[in-house]
Amino acid sequence: MITAILWIILAIISFSTLYLGLKELLKNKFHECRLCALMILRLQYEGFENKKELVDFYLRNTQYVNNWDLVDLSCEYILGNWLLDKDRKILYQLAKSKNLWERRIAIISTFEFIRHRQFIDILKLSEILINDNHDLIHKAVGWMLREVGKRDEKVLKDFLDKHYQKMPRVMLRYAIEKLSKNIRKKYLE
Repeated sequence: MITAILWIILAIISFSTLYLGLKELLKNKFHECRLCALMILRLQYEGFENKKELVDFYLRNTQYVNNWDLVDLSCEYILGNWLLDKDRKILYQLAKSKNLWERRIAIISTFEFIRHRQFIDILKLSEILINDNHDLIHKAVGWMLREVGKRDEKVLKDFLDKHYQKMPRVMLRYAIEKLSKNIRKKYLE
């Protein structure tokens, strides 16, 4: 009950009022403070008129979105949603970043596109990140590819047919998790 009341209060506070507090929460050394800031930002985004202002704030502060859960609970709902009908070149810039979390933001933001059966960007970004050296990127790419497969198995299998031999094992296993046993076996051999 208290959580619901908190969310209602946060939803009606204007972004300009929250801006300074959010910035301080995001900069805080404690993970839970950054988590709270991103939850507030996500909730504000849903009802905020000037969504670009929130997206710009998010992109200016990616250095504080520095854990997998912080990325996963925020980017698809803020950046991904914003980019649904816009130029997505920022995702390609983020995918080439030296910052692990910015690369993960690029991939996880595509979840919103996947929900709308827009697969081009996830496939292109997966090709860019296929040789990434971090397992959290392998897992994120595999997860998003699996989500594509849930919606269109042929698109996933076409991608896998071209790339499965060079995909890191974790990425491949995540991507094929929902495929039939025989198809999974084919890709793992």
